[in-house]
Amino acid sequence: MTKRFNTTGACRPDIHYMVNLNQRLEQMERYVEAGEYFVINRARQYGKTTFLRALKHYLREKYIVVSLSFQRMSSDSFASESVFCHAFANMFLREIRNKKKDISGLQERELENLRRIAEGEERIRMTSLFEVLSDLCQTADRPVVLMIDEIDSASNNQVFLDFLGLLRDYFLDRDETDTFQSVILAGVYDIKNLKQRIRPEEEHRYNSPWNIAADFDIDMSFSREDIAGMLSDYKADQGIEIDEKMLSDMIYDYTSGYPYLVSKICKLIDEQLGGDGEWSREGISEAVRCILKEPNMLFDDMVKKLEDYPGLRQMLKCILFQGKSYPFNPYHYAMNVGKMLGFIKEKDGEAVVSNRIFETHLYNMFLSEEVTEGLGYQISALDKNQFIKNDMLDMDLVMTKFMIHFTEVYADNTEDFIEENGRQLADYLEQYNLDKGYLLSFSFNKHKTAEAKEVWVGNKRILEVVV
Repeated sequence: MTKRFNTTGACRPDIHYMVNLNQRLEQMERYVEAGEYFVINRARQYGKTTFLRALKHYLREKYIVVSLSFQRMSSDSFASESVFCHAFANMFLREIRNKKKDISGLQERELENLRRIAEGEERIRMTSLFEVLSDLCQTADRPVVLMIDEIDSASNNQVFLDFLGLLRDYFLDRDETDTFQSVILAGVYDIKNLKQRIRPEEEHRYNSPWNIAADFDIDMSFSREDIAGMLSDYKADQGIEIDEKMLSDMIYDYTSGYPYLVSKICKLIDEQLGGDGEWSREGISEAVRCILKEPNMLFDDMVKKLEDYPGLRQMLKCILFQGKSYPFNPYHYAMNVGKMLGFIKEKDGEAVVSNRIFETHLYNMFLSEEVTEGLGYQISALDKNQFIKNDMLDMDLVMTKFMIHFTEVYADNTEDFIEENGRQLADYLEQYNLDKGYLLSFSFNKHKTAEAKEVWVGNKRILEVVV
């Protein structure tokens, strides 16, 4: 079967091009060997499920790994303690008895006790479920590791917090009572945020039943070397010549290693933009343009999250349009949420937008909202044809017209303009692999001269407009 680049669901090494995960899996195994309980909190489409599946196979010789997903449990499954116990026991058994999973080493007597919980109609307390799980761990022929993906599905649910509380109690008492060797949870929201969404009062904000969790600091983004390795595998399979070093550097510059964006660029080039003929700087640029102009699940989720967190939305607008600098503080609520969602990262002690693609998408989104709500949009729509020549945007004319428009409208109102919208814009053409650029400069000197001039820097042409 021919391999392909994957952007939907978990990746499989037999059918998908993937980065080499071995080093990260070795790091994760150390957590398990140490008996740590931890949470893998990463943004949407960041490869969490792929990592869990890979880790499950990596650990299977030393451990019995039971991998569950709360996405398979309906909201009704969390309606009460008893209903949850039935649903959890049933899901646990399905995983164990799935022939494709090939999970062995648990004793049949204890599995039968779990089956009674799953199929029983009587009310059952969660403590009874944990007694059976403890017996399973005690009689198993290898240490048992529990993985639960999509913990976000249990958000705003006290029953889930009670479940976490019992996991914690057994963890603290494991020198006397058998329990799981390690518990690994995965989702976007960390447990503190789950608690916060259930109890928004200030005194409960960081009170979590999962305070036993070890800090999980393994970098799951793709490095330049990761991307180059994946492209080398593609190169060998396809029998083509590509400069994987140059390509990986450029892809990383656009994505900062965000797994979905890396795979999406590669997938577009391979399947839609002409294959090996487009493995070039121009091909990558075109793939990025395709990502930015077409709807996708990642951007859809971004829009929804910014509606849910207006403080984060405002902070991003200030970073992008006013050039504001925010010292990175993980205890700042909006900043912490932005990092958790993958919109913000720390760089040199400051909060910055995570990657160039997100930055451009946010620019486009915020600008379109501002423009379409104003009268200027209606006016410019009538005049837009003058800026199109030979089906191309005449950027020289756009900049010159803007200079004239700005001078007419804001000549006596520059302070208001700088407060709301003013920001000096510049770009590094070499980094963006372009030969021509545009520089818009705002001058608030009373004796300024509005002008447009062409500047050459080496072989780079820059049209500078001063307003």
